[in-house]
Amino acid sequence: MSSRRADLGDLTAARFQSQPRRMFPRLQTAVHIDERLSITLPFNAVQGKRRRRAENVLTSFKLHHAAEKSPEKEEDCESFCLTDASLTTVADGFSKLEKLSLIWCSNITSSGIMSLARKCKFLKSLDLQGCYVGDQGLAVIGQCCKQLEDLNLRFCESLTDVGLVELATQCGKSLKSLRVAACGRITDKSLEAVGSHGKSLETLSLDSELISNKGIIAIAQGCPLLKVLKLQCINVTGRALMAVGISCLSLEMLALYSFQQFTDEGLCSIGKGCKKLKNLTLSDCNFLGDRGLEAIASGCAELTHLEVNGCQNIGTIGLESVGKSGPYVYLLLLSLATDFFPCLYVYLLSAEARRLTELALLYCQRIGNFALTEIGRGCKYLQALNLVDCSSLGDEAICSIAKGCRNLKKLHIRRCYEVGSKGIFAVGENCHSLTDLSLRFCDRRVSLYFPSSLV
Repeated sequence: MSSRRADLGDLTAARFQSQPRRMFPRLQTAVHIDERLSITLPFNAVQGKRRRRAENVLTSFKLHHAAEKSPEKEEDCESFCLTDASLTTVADGFSKLEKLSLIWCSNITSSGIMSLARKCKFLKSLDLQGCYVGDQGLAVIGQCCKQLEDLNLRFCESLTDVGLVELATQCGKSLKSLRVAACGRITDKSLEAVGSHGKSLETLSLDSELISNKGIIAIAQGCPLLKVLKLQCINVTGRALMAVGISCLSLEMLALYSFQQFTDEGLCSIGKGCKKLKNLTLSDCNFLGDRGLEAIASGCAELTHLEVNGCQNIGTIGLESVGKSGPYVYLLLLSLATDFFPCLYVYLLSAEARRLTELALLYCQRIGNFALTEIGRGCKYLQALNLVDCSSLGDEAICSIAKGCRNLKKLHIRRCYEVGSKGIFAVGENCHSLTDLSLRFCDRRVSLYFPSSLV
């Protein structure tokens, strides 16, 4: 299926409702509507241009509303927002719809969702991020859409446990991916229902202050096929993470954000049980230390992506263990890591570092030119480099990267005040595969030479 989308901002709600199939004869299974980014160009000025884009639509479309945001044109602005009536028309015209994305469509209610669910029973993916959809709408989705695999409920503030429990009970068997964030009335009860009925769940992304160990343990014990787990839950402790390590043996990606109530024991359990782990993100987990990272390094031989951001108790010993224990870490991100600079050199000398393809150094002000000189010498496979507020790095470091990492495709530099024209010239002369270059807040005067791949 093609992923091309057309901007249909010139289509009024009336036109869209009256002839959706005639306007988009080849659109069959995927619809994407995003109302986050409205634009303020006059309707008449861009009408012809948008009509030409619409003619090229294949299998999905993206609806943007455009109108002058002045009091006298409020009526026009309203007409470009998707409503329940418009959604019903989508359902009438595209009964075989499999993928629907309604992002921040604030005029959509349970009424429209219920109409959609009853007519589009082949839905497999539904994104309701930011929609005011209530329990009744979610319950009908569960009753009618038995093939649903992917559901995004981020910022659906009207939902409670009633709706999610009903959905899990009705179509949990097919559900593979669930994302929930900022739903202030979703509690452990919902996760227990998902754990009981969602045996096929592979991805869970959860951001909630109400979820506790009980809910995460229910997921861990009930969803053995879980591969991706992203958690930002301040009331979850190491006990829940230990359950994940024991039960979720297929886990490949784990991201933990702002956890303040668990220590190394939980991460040690992950290292012991989750042998397939490839991607680990630890952000603002201040009670995690070197012992937990050592357990990951020794137990997770397939690890390729490691991101450590603001974990103040992880230091030299922890990162040294990553370099010595054998996993091929393709992405290494260190952030707010004042104690990391000695062990970065140790890692760069290891055989594992030779396969490094992505490196991000954020706010690492003690890391100097020597570190990147070693990267340039040994990491010829490096394709992406992101440097933010590394005040000790200068042209010498960038020149070393340019000469040694000729496969570099992406270079982002921000607030590195010692980087100037010399380093950037070297990149232009040597990195002919470069397609993404961003230089921000570099105070030294930089005159750019763009390689042909960027022009």
